[in-house]
Amino acid sequence: MLQYIVKRLLLSIPTVLIIILLSFIIMELPPGDYLTTYEVALRQSGEEVDLAKIELLKERYKLDKPVYVRFFYWFGNLFRGDFGYSMLYEKPVADLLGARVWYTVLISSLATAFAWVTGFLIGVYSGTHQYTVGDYAFTVVGYFGVSVPNFLFALLLMWWAFTAFGLSLGGLFSPEYASAPWSWGKLLDLLQHLWIPVIVTGTATMAGLIRVLRGNLLDEINKPYVTAARARGVPENKLTWKYPLRVAIIPFLSTAGWTLPNIISGAVVTGIVLNLPTVGTLLMDALKAQDMYLAGSIILILTMFTVIGTIVSDILLAWADPRARLS
Repeated sequence: MLQYIVKRLLLSIPTVLIIILLSFIIMELPPGDYLTTYEVALRQSGEEVDLAKIELLKERYKLDKPVYVRFFYWFGNLFRGDFGYSMLYEKPVADLLGARVWYTVLISSLATAFAWVTGFLIGVYSGTHQYTVGDYAFTVVGYFGVSVPNFLFALLLMWWAFTAFGLSLGGLFSPEYASAPWSWGKLLDLLQHLWIPVIVTGTATMAGLIRVLRGNLLDEINKPYVTAARARGVPENKLTWKYPLRVAIIPFLSTAGWTLPNIISGAVVTGIVLNLPTVGTLLMDALKAQDMYLAGSIILILTMFTVIGTIVSDILLAWADPRARLS
């Protein structure tokens, strides 16, 4: 098992390098650059364009250099923990991303745990209680989660809370705690607001996992080896948890690795709707302004979660199915 984990970690290194290269390519795909956007904005507002300042900014941000020079300049700085300088906000990217990345990781991790735990429990229940009232109810929840986008669910939840209780669900903190230093009161206020984005961002993934596990479990419990074990008097609970569930959970674990990047990508738009202090709003602003270092750094961080989710999924799959270690 340890050898398998080390092998997967080593294979992830070239994947990370490819992600870094693709992130830079994505930054360079739009025509023009930040200074072009900046100059156009000045002209549209009627302000005079300072050509000397434009040339100074080009030199400072290496925009007067070839593409490959800019790539190696950015790539080399990444190893020193320097993500570059945001031209839009005129601050180091690391300073802008600091707290926002931690909030994004917190919400995404809790949403992933919520989706996995509830998806597993509900999937097992629906798979072992086919055509019951509970199964029909969870099927409706599953269809709702799959078909309704996260941002629309967030809007519906905000509308319901405001009309029914007069509550505003936006943000992670109440106004009096938004800029206050950390204290027990601020922590409790965070916990009171945190469940909303966790449920909103985790619902779609949870619904998909329910459908996967329910379908696989229903397929397994009707196979001859389960019928034979039941005929030999194996208790129903032991029969379900020891045999068909162990086989049915393999596709569940193989797809679980995609849930983390899916939740994070869905949290970008949801974060804007719920006014969350995550990287979503920064990413939208950076893409519109072509702030290459800020946009590229956020894209890099978000795509890294795909690698992390895949590694976690591979480890869980190898634990559940020893045959996966031979691949």
